[in-house]
Amino acid sequence: MATIASGLQAVKQQIEKTAEGPVALLAVSKTWPAEAVREAHRAGQKAFGESYVQEALEKMKALSDLDLEWHFIGPIQSNKTGLIAENFDWVHGVDRERIALRLSRARPESMPPLQVCIQVNVSGEASKSGIEPEKVLSLANYISGLARLKLRGLMAIPEPTNDPRLQRARFAEVRLLKEMLSESGFDLDTLSMGMSGDFESAILEGATIIRIGSAIFGTRI
Repeated sequence: MATIASGLQAVKQQIEKTAEGPVALLAVSKTWPAEAVREAHRAGQKAFGESYVQEALEKMKALSDLDLEWHFIGPIQSNKTGLIAENFDWVHGVDRERIALRLSRARPESMPPLQVCIQVNVSGEASKSGIEPEKVLSLANYISGLARLKLRGLMAIPEPTNDPRLQRARFAEVRLLKEMLSESGFDLDTLSMGMSGDFESAILEGATIIRIGSAIFGTRI
């Protein structure tokens, strides 16, 4: 377990070396047990990303004594929107009006608005979630009209590549989309992009949240 603390420290050092402004670290804890999350919390980590609802709910129950921030980062199934809206602080992958509406309707009035990002498919991969770039403005307008959601920005998972130039080009597309939305009057502060293999390129193109799993927890189990 000591490697979790050292992994966190190494990632934070790289963020400090690369970033010119604040960058939040989201520890991707999906498939890892509650004990691993607790160990990361002891090392100073508060925000955790999960992709499987039932697994996440079990961890939330086991870790209810801790002050944690939970982010849902996986594909969203319609029949899971209620559980997501009732238990998570953030949702990073909204890409359809129907999902946004269901999340808003299910968000309890007793909780703050659900913080959401629109997921953009900048690589055009048929197998990957995310809305087409040309439809982002329409979805942003729709989400802004939902009372229980707060649109924070954009999220993307470009196709994997070891070429830093291609990495930066894809992340730059997302940044330019966010700038377009800002020019259209949206008050956005979030670019959720970059994972263990490309987060430095994402930071150089303006990422404000990076989602890191294996560089913190090790090889996924």
